[in-house]
Amino acid sequence: MSATTDKYAFGMIGLGVMGRSLLLNMADHGFAVAGHDKDAAKVASLNEEAGDRAAKGFGDVKEFIQSLTTPRAIMMLVPAGKIVDAVIEELTPLLEKGDILIDGGNSHFTDTNRRVEELEAKGLHFFGMGVSGGEEGARRGPSMMPGGDKQAYNVMKPIFEAIAAKVDGVPCVTYIGPGASGHFVKMVHNGIEYGIMQLIAETYEILKKGLKLSNDEIGKIFAEWNEGRLQSFLLDITKDIFKYKAPGTDHLLLDDIKDEARAKGTGKWTSQVAMDLQAPIPTVDTSVAMRDLSKYKQLREKAAALYAKDPIALDVDKTEFVAALEQAFYFTMIISYAQGMHLLSNASAEYKYDLHLGEIAKIWRGGCIIRSKFLNDIFKAYEKNAGLEHLLLDTNVEALVQGTVPGIRTVLSKTIAAGIAAPGYTASLSYFDAFRSARMPSNLIQAQRDYFGAHTYELIGKEGTFHTQWAPVS
Repeated sequence: MSATTDKYAFGMIGLGVMGRSLLLNMADHGFAVAGHDKDAAKVASLNEEAGDRAAKGFGDVKEFIQSLTTPRAIMMLVPAGKIVDAVIEELTPLLEKGDILIDGGNSHFTDTNRRVEELEAKGLHFFGMGVSGGEEGARRGPSMMPGGDKQAYNVMKPIFEAIAAKVDGVPCVTYIGPGASGHFVKMVHNGIEYGIMQLIAETYEILKKGLKLSNDEIGKIFAEWNEGRLQSFLLDITKDIFKYKAPGTDHLLLDDIKDEARAKGTGKWTSQVAMDLQAPIPTVDTSVAMRDLSKYKQLREKAAALYAKDPIALDVDKTEFVAALEQAFYFTMIISYAQGMHLLSNASAEYKYDLHLGEIAKIWRGGCIIRSKFLNDIFKAYEKNAGLEHLLLDTNVEALVQGTVPGIRTVLSKTIAAGIAAPGYTASLSYFDAFRSARMPSNLIQAQRDYFGAHTYELIGKEGTFHTQWAPVS
């Protein structure tokens, strides 16, 4: 059983894997913590795992509230949406002015904006905090993105800094900004995560279908890449996946998993708000679309019977092509982060978040799902120039991109010719080629819009807007 104490310094609503792991992490660092869940089995799990730590689970919400020191500090880790509102509605009559309530789930930032206003009016301190790292991160050290009530965050700062992942001794948590900025940054983090996961999957496809490599060979390539500049959490877990065989089987579990990817919506939210803010993120957009397409399994099987007549294979030197593929993946990873940081920059201006992109990159270096060696380069870029308009304009990043462009062009020229789908790779390169174009063909679009809808256009070197009668009036 857990160690007993009269009062607990922190409370957690929701004792699923993440909530329970975070509480045990806090208890490991000397904080007395309490948890509540309506599921008696989850309460029992916390009490069993707590051992002699100062952590206790409660099934009764009133007893849980009464066990906390005042002002109370309570974090919710429950599914986003109506459940969060239901928990808040149940809790608020039991709380007092000055108490702190934290939403640690993946709530949509607009919901967080609404809750900030509602709870402030009741005298409660509220802030939304993105938490990344999964079960292991929560237990051993996550990356956390708190935003909103700064006074409330400062009260919680000692706990969060103690339990956060550490890189060079620096905790991977920082105050993000006002309002729903914490949840917004976590949403963009997840969008970048979608993009990189799609790119790894496409790399797997190219190696398996294009080069006809065995699972063992593919696993070794991912492991080798993870030892170099591509080092990242997502590659690290991928190499492990390519080793795992279910007990009693002689093949990878991966080969038995259905090719239909699921999602909880944060990637879609990122794409939607990016369009609202006019910050193009086609790598993320494509990754969301491909997850959707994967769900049409029966349709894809019918299409395969009609169109997939010719065997897919790449006529290349395997060693040289794998080297080019390493360049290509590094290029697309850079583009994924660059698109995400540009979106954050636009959001900071539009929503007055005053985001410090260098600090965000800094706390993403450890604990979170998108942690990678390249985040050090991002951190340095914004540390050198806090007002950097776009990551691709940094001279160090520019050198990295220039060194990898030949690889992405080689890979796509071969895969497209062979009929191997690499939409994330393609979207990343097309974004880059358009981004580096001093003159895009958008002038033609403006002429067309003016032709059919009299939407007007602007002229180079001349003020004002103009309209032309493009065709003779009959």
